[in-house]
Amino acid sequence: MNSKKGYVSFVLHAHLPFVHHPESEDYLEEEWLYEAISETYIPLLTNFKKLEEEKVDFRITMSLTPPLLSMLDNKLLQRRYIKYLKKHIELSKKEIIRTANNEKLNNLSKYYLDKYSKDLHIFKDVYNCNLIEGFKYFQDIGVLEIITCGATHGYFPILYVNEKTVRAQIAVGVQTYKKYFAKNPRGIWLPECGYIPEVDKYLKEFGIEYIITESHGILYADPTPVYGTYAPIVTPNNIVAFGRDISSSRQVWSSINGYPGDYNYREFYRDIGYDADYDYIKPYIANNGVRVHTGIKYYRITGDTENKDYYNPTWAMDSVEKQAGHFFDSRQAQITHLSPHMHIPPIILCPYDAELYGHWWYEGPNWLYVLFKKIYYDKCDFELITPGEYIDKYPEIQVSTPCRSSWGANGYSEVWLNHTNDYAHRHLHIAGDRMVELANLLPNEKNKLKKLALNQCARELLLAESSDWLFIITNGTMVDYAKKRIKDHIGRFTKLYYMLKEDNIDEEFLKDIIKIDKIFPDINYMIYI
Repeated sequence: MNSKKGYVSFVLHAHLPFVHHPESEDYLEEEWLYEAISETYIPLLTNFKKLEEEKVDFRITMSLTPPLLSMLDNKLLQRRYIKYLKKHIELSKKEIIRTANNEKLNNLSKYYLDKYSKDLHIFKDVYNCNLIEGFKYFQDIGVLEIITCGATHGYFPILYVNEKTVRAQIAVGVQTYKKYFAKNPRGIWLPECGYIPEVDKYLKEFGIEYIITESHGILYADPTPVYGTYAPIVTPNNIVAFGRDISSSRQVWSSINGYPGDYNYREFYRDIGYDADYDYIKPYIANNGVRVHTGIKYYRITGDTENKDYYNPTWAMDSVEKQAGHFFDSRQAQITHLSPHMHIPPIILCPYDAELYGHWWYEGPNWLYVLFKKIYYDKCDFELITPGEYIDKYPEIQVSTPCRSSWGANGYSEVWLNHTNDYAHRHLHIAGDRMVELANLLPNEKNKLKKLALNQCARELLLAESSDWLFIITNGTMVDYAKKRIKDHIGRFTKLYYMLKEDNIDEEFLKDIIKIDKIFPDINYMIYI
């Protein structure tokens, strides 16, 4: 890479909570994965491939979290995703017949048939049902830097009441990464960007070089960073911290003036699952008959939900081109303004939830493709870089400790600790203490059944600790499911804990929950010592 006046670094956080229900196909939450594959992961991989084939040199960073990797690698979920696609192809074919008298709708129904048929081909024939290998390929050729996350996205600023639970989250996060990518991760996306100084020593222990933090984590660091978020800082424990750039983030994710709100873009909330005749759509919605999203959406963001114009993919691409140009010009102006005041080139860090690109903002993956081509071909003073490459190029970094922070509303912990979900924490803390107690009580257990139970205790604790459940309860969506998951995992953990203490393990019970909570096959409960 040439020396430039500055750099832009995209970091996409690809994460979903572990949802795996071999016992039933009635869990709608399983579709979170299938939607993300069709709307985010396959479109991203397809656009990376196009850039590679067009010989466009680009850089992007993605965290692929351990629960997401575990689900992408799960044979049952792979089969169910194929079934999901076949159902969508069947519905699209019916839609072509149903909309025969409306040319615009008919063209869109053909568009969806083509989309879901291509998804099936890409998933089965191109990637042989293994999207992890797809991402690994781009890491291996040097354009994608993959980083890790906590084992189940546990929220460190609250878990650290028992620091060994935080250490276990990091240990399993690194172990899972190594399993799939055959090397050590250089960086970690702290779950919910939740930073506390106490975590540094464990990041260092497991070889993590850098973290992604929220803007104010850097801006209020001690001592105050000379360059704000435009250069990383390094903690006294030698962990490099990159902070989110506020202005570039707002342009993309702001619901008021961000790009996804453009009137030409596809409307997320208007879906045939709600619009179509009930008897017609019934086979394609929830098993209990509740209307839900099908993914087939015919409208663009215009006016109220009821009064919308039809989606036009060509017009949407016009907006993509225009907004990629706007983002490009904004970063150019930002870097032109900053670089004379800095002794090293500024880095504009742009971290987002990966699912924003494609799932929430349908055109997002195409926007990245157009933007990356523009940065490569057009004259500008900046280029794309990964955080790891930036550290290698500019190893002189100001020593400063980020402040306690998260990227939740108001920047601290209230999203994960408030009157709606605070009841969960005492159960999580008690289970954390009990896990450490078991590991110390039964170190290096040789009895096969007891060892299985101890490892399953570790899995149940990690699954209960997922920050997603607390977030969902705060947000008021799928609350019953989130509460059920916390209750189930804590319940299973507690039952096993007493079985181990009383040396009386119910083998059938253990087998059943190992089958359901089938994650981290190589876990070793000794990480809690």
